[in-house]
Amino acid sequence: VAVVEGSGSKDEHSKNASNEQHNRFIGLVAVLCAACTSGFSGVYFEKILKGSPSVSLWIRNVQMGLPSIIIAYITVYARDGATVREKGFFVGYSSLVWTVVMVQAGGGLLVAVVVKYADNVLKVFAT
Repeated sequence: VAVVEGSGSKDEHSKNASNEQHNRFIGLVAVLCAACTSGFSGVYFEKILKGSPSVSLWIRNVQMGLPSIIIAYITVYARDGATVREKGFFVGYSSLVWTVVMVQAGGGLLVAVVVKYADNVLKVFAT
């Protein structure tokens, strides 16, 4: 991605070449930051899962997922609190939405199992 970002073609219709170069640089920095944080989070995730063998994989998943659930509920009620109180939390959920939720949940559990019994590199190749 970095090679493609750095070698991009010049657009003849571009009015401001300096601004275009600046946008490419920001894109390159964003890609590099995403790659680094993804790598660090994968290593930390593996360390957490394999760090204490006395805690089961399922309890560890609940421990890691609980903060995100709390943050998500706070965000939902801060942005759409009136709608949720009036129509309910699951208003507008179609069968497609439920399918995506189930696929993502299953994928998350599968990744945790792969990292627990293999390693982070294998997880990257599997996803």
